[in-house]
Formats: sequence, structure tokens, C-alpha cells
Amino acid sequence: MPPDFSVEASHAGRVAGVDEAGRGPLAGPVLAAAVIFLSPPVPALAALLDDSKRLTAEQRDIAYAALLTADVCFAIAAASAVEIGRLNILGATHLAMRRAVLRLRVMPGLALIDGNRAPALPCETRCIIGGDGLCLSIAAASILAKVTRDRAMRRLCARWPAYGFSRHVGYATAMHRAALAQHGPCPHHRRGFAAVEEAHSVRAA
Repeated sequence: MPPDFSVEASHAGRVAGVDEAGRGPLAGPVLAAAVIFLSPPVPALAALLDDSKRLTAEQRDIAYAALLTADVCFAIAAASAVEIGRLNILGATHLAMRRAVLRLRVMPGLALIDGNRAPALPCETRCIIGGDGLCLSIAAASILAKVTRDRAMRRLCARWPAYGFSRHVGYATAMHRAALAQHGPCPHHRRGFAAVEEAHSVRAA
């Protein structure tokens, strides 16, 4: 079943869907997006939206472009690799989510959070496990966050080409692990992640 607008429509006020991209990688920021549909999404737009992991890169780009011209209010925010190292990945994810919601030009009365733990927000929150496959606003947030993060990692690749960020966007692929072993971590690698710490220790020895 594709996501729908039923949860958002059941609430009397503005509802924001909130999701993240990039919790698992060894490098780069974690991104979060918050999306409010100012009017119910038209069928053509709704048909483009789903959990970003279910979509191809081309489908995500098409949906991303459609959201930019839709009747939505959205904001995107990040927490850096340094903040991930300082706060841990859950804390940094919640920081990015909070930043995204606070950047919205329209403050929601309810934020639907993908997952089972919500950040501290100045509005009511509701956690929905698997929400990016259930609620259209969360699906939209997942796409905006994923596309923005992937593009950011491609830009990082131009500055740090040895790691191949444009190919794996920071995830722990065999190629990425081999580059870490050969070159050690760069400033955008996440301290506290086992593979990064191992590479750092080997280079420091």
C-alpha cells in the first residue's frame, strides 16, 4: 500500500511530516526535512511520493522537483559529522529534525515523526514507525532529506575524491572501507563509529 493523507487529514491544524536521511553512513551529515502540505496533495503529486528507500534515484529526483513547486511549506536542516560525534547519531538526528521544524515558516500544531522516538519540539508530536511508507507528508520529507544529502555528498566527493563519496554517499561499502584503511578518516568521517575509529587507530599507530 502506498502512503496516504489520512493521518494528516484527521488533524484540525497544520501537520508536518518529519524524516531523516543518513543515520547509517560512516561519513557526512545527517539530514532532516519537515514538510507541511498547505492543501491536500493532488493525485499526480501523491503518486510520486513514497518511502525514499523504495524509489530509484531518478524517481526521487522527479518527486523532489515536484515538491519544490507544490503547495507545501518545507524546511531542511543538518547535523554535522562533528555534532554526530559529540551527541551520538540519535541525538544528532533529533537536532537536525528540531532545526528543520523550527525553520518552517508555518509552525505546525502536530509533527509526525518517522520512527519510535521524537525530538523535543514546540508542538505536539506523534511517532509513526515506518511512517515514510504510510503518511504522505513523512514520505515527502524522506525524499527531500535523501536527495539533499546525496547531492551534498557528491559535492564533498569533489573535495575528498579518494573516498568515492559520490558512489556510496558515505555508507560502509567495501570500497569505502578500503579507502578508509588506505587513507584514514577525513574531517567528514564520523568519530565514534567503529569502522572510522579502527581506521583512525591504524593510521595513528
